[in-house]
Amino acid sequence: MREALREAGKALERNEVPVGCVIVKQGRIIGRGHNQREMLQDSTAHAEMIAISAACQNVGSWRLEECEIFVTLEPCLMCAGAIVLARIPRLVYGAADPKAGACGSIYDVVRDPSLNHTVSVTAGVMSEASGSLLQEFFRTLRDRNQSAEV
Repeated sequence: MREALREAGKALERNEVPVGCVIVKQGRIIGRGHNQREMLQDSTAHAEMIAISAACQNVGSWRLEECEIFVTLEPCLMCAGAIVLARIPRLVYGAADPKAGACGSIYDVVRDPSLNHTVSVTAGVMSEASGSLLQEFFRTLRDRNQSAEV
């Protein structure tokens, strides 16, 4: 999770929502990503999507069956769906997302028994550190917007 937090820090430095992600296979990081929606002007450029693409390229397969995904914020619907489709067996995330979380908060896509794959979830790992980055980002954004209004 520390590596996912480092990725989130990279997003924060680039004025992106600070979410970071790493994918691990047999103790080795095979994919990493951080939010890049603003930089790439791509609504799908979430940390998880970038990390999943990198991991798939690294192993030469769309199946990530022996991997774990670590992300600083509970994945959204899109990312939860991608985790299921990539056949990742375990998800570890930091802060819950009560507005868009799809791994237990609003929806529980990754554990839906009607899908062909379900994911084991560990929530709340280093949630304070993850949440602090997000709070810092949105506080700064609000301050900037208030200054611009004056």
